[in-house]
Amino acid sequence: MVSILGTDKRPLRVAIIGSGPSGFYAAEALFSAESRVCVDMYDRLPAPFGLVRYGVAPDHEKIKKVIKVYERTAENQDFAFLGNVKVGEDLTIEELRAHYDAIIFACGAQTDRRLGITGEDLPGSYTATEFVAWYNGHPEYLDRTFDLSNEVAVVIGQGNVAVDVARVLCKTVDELKHTDIAAHALDALAESRVCEIHMIGRRGPAQAAFTPQEIKEFGELADCDPVVNPADLQLSPASQTEIDSSSQARKNLDALTEFAQRPQPTKCKRFFVRFFQSPKELRGKGKLQTLVLERNRLVGEPGKQKARGTGETWAMGCGALFRSVGYRGVELPGIPFDPDRGIFPNVDGRIARDGEALGGLYAVGWIKRGPSGVIGTNKPDSIATVKNLLSDLSVIQPCANPNSDAVRDLLANKNVMVVGYDEWKKIDAAEVERGKAEGKPREKFVTIDEMIDVVR
Repeated sequence: MVSILGTDKRPLRVAIIGSGPSGFYAAEALFSAESRVCVDMYDRLPAPFGLVRYGVAPDHEKIKKVIKVYERTAENQDFAFLGNVKVGEDLTIEELRAHYDAIIFACGAQTDRRLGITGEDLPGSYTATEFVAWYNGHPEYLDRTFDLSNEVAVVIGQGNVAVDVARVLCKTVDELKHTDIAAHALDALAESRVCEIHMIGRRGPAQAAFTPQEIKEFGELADCDPVVNPADLQLSPASQTEIDSSSQARKNLDALTEFAQRPQPTKCKRFFVRFFQSPKELRGKGKLQTLVLERNRLVGEPGKQKARGTGETWAMGCGALFRSVGYRGVELPGIPFDPDRGIFPNVDGRIARDGEALGGLYAVGWIKRGPSGVIGTNKPDSIATVKNLLSDLSVIQPCANPNSDAVRDLLANKNVMVVGYDEWKKIDAAEVERGKAEGKPREKFVTIDEMIDVVR
């Protein structure tokens, strides 16, 4: 007879798929439970920490200090990291279920939503995700190239990622060279001829998703002036209500107003924050040359205002465009997927098909709720899912072979080189040592082979 799950004799065995913030917060919550839990965390890369390593902008080093919290979780005796393992390819869901009582998916929203306009796939039109991953040294994006030979670049969207993309384009090499930006990206940015960066939002300043801290940074750049059209800051009664009810929106408006009141730009680069505009078409012969925009107006009640096109359009020259209008998860064989929302359908974190929970399968983070919030938002989200998982212990079907060594043997037979947490620490130390010579916190390895060579 199988022992009760969660005891010292038969610990609850959980596989977490993804080693970003939501995955580590889920592991932390599991280890805080009264039940005994063993956690194996999987990632397709040899390096853990997901978007903290590959998504947070290199010039925001303080944000990355949250890794210290995750490192404490990783030191738990019941934790194991299995990097360089692609779940869905190297291991099937069925194989995982044979060795784990529960699986938590923390695999995020890995791809961008499309604009759905003519010319979107022209050379010179890029996703924000690929640009961010490229300058952060993500191995799967090393081969990307970005044409920065034109003077005008446009970022569509006004969320956190859009702001990061714009700021990296606005900064000088001297402002970036002592960050952990990938060397290949720094070299390319040094050759950039971009001197006008336009960040365009479909709604107004009251609805902008960036934070006051982020937008204020543009007023402190070494060689770039922020530019805001004062007319865009004239608020309708509905938008004024939104501003009055949100301290963040008020602070954003204050920063934008200060930019709008500045004298004529004098620096080499200019950063334009533009509102009430949507892309309608991308044009060019062989590559992107022109962006067609439409003026919008807002309709609806405060807090629910939507952008509607007015029919007024115009064209502007544009050599590079980065879309940052939302993100979506990627399907995984054997797991239900909601193509409209880009998530694994779930009921309070329990993965479900047609509203019925599938026992033993759970979701946290963006693959659970969609792309919203900041890093810290994932902690209560993961805690909520883990609480439900633990409440399900009496009905979770124990796995047939509760043995991590059996999983490692299975991967070895498939010639998969598993990178454990101790091996990752060797990679980490080598990166830090490489960075010292350049005055950087680290110089990342940007290929999986380089990381494996360190381990070997």
